[in-house]
Order: sequence, then C-alpha cells, then structure tokens
Amino acid sequence: MKQPLDGVRVLDLSRMLTGGYATMLLGDLGAEVIKIEPPAGGDPLRTMPPHFDRGESAYFLAISRNKKSVTLDLRKDAGRTIFHRLVEQADVVFDNFRPGVLQRLGADYLTLREIHRPIVCCSNSTYGHTGPLKDGPGFDLVIQALSGMMSYTGEPGRPPTRMGAPMGDLAGSLFAAYAISSALYAREQTGEGRQIDLSLLDCLVSLHTYVSQYYWVGDQVPTPAGSGHMSVVPYRAYRTADGYLTIAVFVDKFWKLLCDVLGTSNLGSDERYATTAARLERRAEVDELIEQRLATKTNAAWMALLQDAGVPAAPVLGVDEVLAHPQLVSRDMIVRVDHPSGEPPALRMLGNPVRQPGVHHQPYTPAPRLGQHTDQLLGSMLGLTASKLADLRGKNII
Repeated sequence: MKQPLDGVRVLDLSRMLTGGYATMLLGDLGAEVIKIEPPAGGDPLRTMPPHFDRGESAYFLAISRNKKSVTLDLRKDAGRTIFHRLVEQADVVFDNFRPGVLQRLGADYLTLREIHRPIVCCSNSTYGHTGPLKDGPGFDLVIQALSGMMSYTGEPGRPPTRMGAPMGDLAGSLFAAYAISSALYAREQTGEGRQIDLSLLDCLVSLHTYVSQYYWVGDQVPTPAGSGHMSVVPYRAYRTADGYLTIAVFVDKFWKLLCDVLGTSNLGSDERYATTAARLERRAEVDELIEQRLATKTNAAWMALLQDAGVPAAPVLGVDEVLAHPQLVSRDMIVRVDHPSGEPPALRMLGNPVRQPGVHHQPYTPAPRLGQHTDQLLGSMLGLTASKLADLRGKNII
C-alpha cells in the first residue's frame, strides 16, 4: 500500500532525540531513512541507560524504527566521497549539528547543492545558524529554561519545573518533519531543493502562542499555575476521594452542566459565576467549592456523572494506565514491532498518530543494528564490490 512519502530517500546524519524522532516520523510515512553513523559506536543513544532489551537501549529503540543504518566516517576523504555519491540519489539530508560542523564534513547545503541541485537540507540545531548564541551547546533542559516555558510550569511558589516530556527536543522534531514535507511539496512545483534552518529555541518559543500575546496586549507575565489556566476557571486538576480529576469548563455552557452534577444547580445561573470573566475574578472561591464537592466521591463515580452530563473531564492517569487504555488500543497507538535481533517476543511501541484513509503504517520495521545495512546499500546504490567494502572496512571508513 502506497505511503505519502514513498520514494523519498532521507540521509540522516543526526544524533540523539532531536533528529531521531523527526526522521522516524518520516519513516513511518514511507520515506526510506538511511541513518549515517560513525563506525566507532554510532549514535550515542545506542548506549543510553537505564533500560535495555536484549542488548538494545530502550531509548534508541523508541525512536529508531523504519530506518536503515550505514556506518561511514565523514571525517575522512574517502568517507565524504561515498557520502556525496549517496547524496546524488537522495532527496533529503537531515542533521542536528552546531553551525560549522557540516562545512568541516563536506555536508553543508552549498556543497551538496552543487552535487545534487534538488536536495533538501534540514538542520535542527539548538539556536539555529544565525544570532549571538548560534555556536553554543544546548540540550532540552537548557532550551526549556531559555524559552521561558519553565517560568510558568509547575505549582505556584515552587522552583521552576521542567516539562515532563522533552518538549524542547520534540518541538524541533515535529517542526522538522513539517518543514521537510513542505519543502518536498514545493520542490514538486519548482524542481528546486532548499535549505531549512531550524532552531530548537525558536520552535519551542513559537508554542507560547496566546501567552506571548497576553504579554504584548495586556502586559501579563505568566507565573506557575499548576494544572490551571490563565484564562479559564474551572480548568485544572482537582483532588477526589481517591485521586485527581481534571475538569475543563472552557466555554460557559459547561458551567451549568457542572453545577448540576455537583449538586449546586443554584450557582449555574448565578451572575457571580455564570461567565468565564466572573469566575476568573473569583478563581480561589470557585476552585475551593469544586474541590470540596469532588472530595466526597471517587474518580470513577464522578466520571460516570460527568460523562453522562457531557462535561469535559478526565482522570489523571499514570503512563501504565494510558498504555493499556482501550481508546489508544482501538486506534493502533500501541503496536508490535520485531526486535532488531529478530528473536521473539516483539516489542511494544507507540504507533504513529497520523490517520489518513488508504494509509496503513504496519508493519513497522525494527530499529537497525549499527551498520546493519552498510554492505547492502553501498552495494546496491553505489555498486561497491565485496572486496572494496572489505578494504573500506579495514581502513575504518565504514
């Protein structure tokens, strides 16, 4: 069955999560992703602790399906020559190096464009290729701090909190997949490749959306609000008799429905609480009222009532509960993928959330072992013989 990116060949020079997740998304949609790794050790994520499955890092497995691995040392002239020959048959080159590294490796856009004019090059670096910070190092935590996201994440009066998911890295990955797809579409119209310069900091800052607008329009600098919301009440997690439950009254029509469920119907039309603006002025009072009521029953008891009434609500689940949830299972978000060793049992993994009629992502191929496809691809794509491959391997070029 044809996939949206069938026929697209991606040379992935990246390391770590920022690149790994982006190219896995492309691979899930049908692209042939060839992961170019240094012969000595490969991607550092291959040895990321603490969990391993049959010798393979769980971290690496999580973001490396639907890829092939070729070992190639781009620091050596012979390695760069082989890479340039691969570029002649590729559509995309992806990296997450600091500015300047690609030039030293002979893999920068201006060089590759001379080799293959339609090539799309996407660089996913911490700060981008311009600006005063462009040469600085950084990882997800640094990006979250500098982006301002940590300044309003967490509970009031507590120290700054990192978002649980590595959103600095993941935002860059998502924007990379989106940018590459749009560049490939543009190439269909023009025949021209292009250079994409993505800054992880830019990507995460762009997700402030209305928060930044609140500052420019209302001079409001956000502070931590826990699970609450700057604009809406009630909209947070509340303690029940046996856990936490979120309630999201984002529009006023749900307020009356909630009041009926809580047994406080008289407050549904009370002008002191009937509108979002009125409830914002009495945030503490409204939150206290709701928490007092919710403390009298369990999550399950309240969820039954809230669902019947059509009030947006959900319990705060642990990851173990989410990964067994029938909603996720029914939409193939929990899938089985062979282990790289080929030995049973298969791995459980998160599926691809993109749903399109006529597109089926299964079967996924397992994460590649280091250099697993080197001989196959250099032979089929470049015509290198077994003796030539042996010579290159002896010189630590592949």
